[in-house]
Amino acid sequence: MLFIIMALEVILAVIALKELGLRIALAAFGSILLLYFWVSTKDVKGSYLTLQRSEIPWLYDGIAEMAKKAGLPMPRVYILDDYIPNAYSFKNTIVLSLGLFEVLDSDEILAVAAHELGHIKNGDTKIFPVLAYGRFLMMVFTGVLILLAHTSAVTVAALFLYALYEVARANFLKSREFQADETALRLLDVPMSLKHALEELKYYEDLRVGVRLSALPSIEPAIERKQKPAIIETHPSYDERIFRILVEINGNNMFNQRVQ
Repeated sequence: MLFIIMALEVILAVIALKELGLRIALAAFGSILLLYFWVSTKDVKGSYLTLQRSEIPWLYDGIAEMAKKAGLPMPRVYILDDYIPNAYSFKNTIVLSLGLFEVLDSDEILAVAAHELGHIKNGDTKIFPVLAYGRFLMMVFTGVLILLAHTSAVTVAALFLYALYEVARANFLKSREFQADETALRLLDVPMSLKHALEELKYYEDLRVGVRLSALPSIEPAIERKQKPAIIETHPSYDERIFRILVEINGNNMFNQRVQ
């Protein structure tokens, strides 16, 4: 669906701008392709420490066991020097922040790692960058059509296709989060630990909001990090994920003997 919308936007540019539209399309796709290959050669930078088995053996061995179960090579695991609980993945790499170790127990941290392994297993670490570049291309084509086409019909069509892309992209990203959770449940020895992890993270997020709302005007609490509100949410809520996890576990006999 996303690629169809993007193709329609390109076709619209070629029809409206003719040869200029074709040149812009070729230049944009060429630039994005070069950028994609350039970024793919770069490694992580920042306050990261490579996870060593000698330092946290239970975490290293747990991730190694889950990776083997998923049919994946042992991923690189980085520990991010950040007090806010966070985790993400790219390529064959998992990043876990120090903040996770403050609010989650060992089973729950492994559950978070299992979710990131789910993204790797499902190919999301390859798909997500493509979607990001696709979004950039849609913004470029929409802007070019508004500036150069000089017709209301083309402007409306370009804006409609861009809005449609954003909605489709958000829905797709949400579905991939649910799929990563489903994969994680099959990798974990204690599937319910993923539910518990999400409940703890939700409590932490609610606490941060509560601290911010109760603070005096002009005072920014240290626990709160400024974030731009998203116009269209690309992540499902904790409650949605927890509900689906419960449905998956209670509705699947494979977990009957493993849930604790």
